[in-house]
Amino acid sequence: MLSLRKNKTKYEMDMCSGSIMKKMLLFAVPLMFSSILQLLFNAADIVVVGRFAGDNSLAAVGSTSSLINLLVNLFVGLSVGANVLVAHYYGAKEFDDLKKAVHTVITISIISGLIMTVIGVVGARQFLIWMDTPGKVLDLATTYLRIYFAGMVANMVYNFGAAILRAVGDTKRPLYYLMFSGVVNVVLNLIFVIRFDMDVAGVALATVISQCISAVLVIRCLIKETGGIHLDLRCLGIDKGNFIKILQVGLPAGFQGMLFSLSNVVIQSSVNGFGETVVAGNSAAANIEGFVYVAMNAFHQAAISFTSQNVGAGRYDRINKILYTAQLYVFLVGLGLSMVVIALGEPLLGLYTNSPAVVDAGLVRLKYIVSLYFLCGMMDTMVGSLRGLGYAIMPMIVSLIGACGLRLVWIATVFQIPEFHTIEMIYITYPVSWFLTLMAHVICFVVVRRKLPRNIKV
Repeated sequence: MLSLRKNKTKYEMDMCSGSIMKKMLLFAVPLMFSSILQLLFNAADIVVVGRFAGDNSLAAVGSTSSLINLLVNLFVGLSVGANVLVAHYYGAKEFDDLKKAVHTVITISIISGLIMTVIGVVGARQFLIWMDTPGKVLDLATTYLRIYFAGMVANMVYNFGAAILRAVGDTKRPLYYLMFSGVVNVVLNLIFVIRFDMDVAGVALATVISQCISAVLVIRCLIKETGGIHLDLRCLGIDKGNFIKILQVGLPAGFQGMLFSLSNVVIQSSVNGFGETVVAGNSAAANIEGFVYVAMNAFHQAAISFTSQNVGAGRYDRINKILYTAQLYVFLVGLGLSMVVIALGEPLLGLYTNSPAVVDAGLVRLKYIVSLYFLCGMMDTMVGSLRGLGYAIMPMIVSLIGACGLRLVWIATVFQIPEFHTIEMIYITYPVSWFLTLMAHVICFVVVRRKLPRNIKV
């Protein structure tokens, strides 16, 4: 117990006492920088191929993103369940259960990675064909996708390991690991693409190598821990009780993420129908939007971890303030960054391509989606709070109906009308679905909160 306290003073965080506003900022800022850094390194893939391999290579890499998200989100959703479970045990100071949970989580990550490797490598080309990927980029996209999925074990191990660290308030060490592995990724991108002319295979291989490095670092971190999150590789295995608890939160989160991605795959398929220029512009703009999204998502993660720890400690009196604080931060960050992106849209897109037509196509997406992007962050933060309270099915159903359902219906009906068959009519579905789903989640939170203790410490 002494060693646990010693480690806690350096990296871990007690989210059950003290200033919520200050601690949430201390938690979220390193996580925000980690996510932005990760996107910067991912953007390096697109920038390098766009600049040194051409627009077809840019479109090939960009056209795989929605498919990658579709295939991995089910398993990444399990890491949400892991985060909630570990944070709950940590807040409740149930350290024996915490140790069992940690070993279960890492074992699940390895198995998930192996499953994804098989699915991705074997099915890559057929998945892309189903998405109506343009013929000019199909072979390149298939190559990128197969190499990317070959490293999926490392991807899953890092995501689940980082979820464990976030659950106890440690967002600093994942930042350090991403900084190191990301630098390696950029250097290898330049070497493989420019020096060895490996095209999309080069950026995919660089990504896999960097993911392996970050996975090794997070596993090393957990092994060296001496407290409740210490990992002993000899004790890897699945504890049935903890596995079920992870599934209760993680599966709905995973299905939600997967079906969200499915709707995005349908949308990407519709975008693909407008040709390589629009696909390339859409890919570059979506990559820029990602920086705004992950900055806001840091407060979604904060809402999950803070709420889970406080529920574990019985501090229901802090639940509402946690949500209000997270929503304030996500609104300010989302609105501020969106204004910056819109103002600098043309030069930012110019980093990805030399083609004025591709830049113009990217500006269309930024105009319709980024200006109201804070609604997406606020919607996700509501989901994070509900998951932290242990509710997973409800936000999943609401999100699927309010966001995925609306987008799919829109594409199947309104978008099919000849005069509405434009790229703008695809993009406008995003802010509309965010707003409607946010309002539905607010109602759900009010209903759930009335069932729980309010202003007493239990």
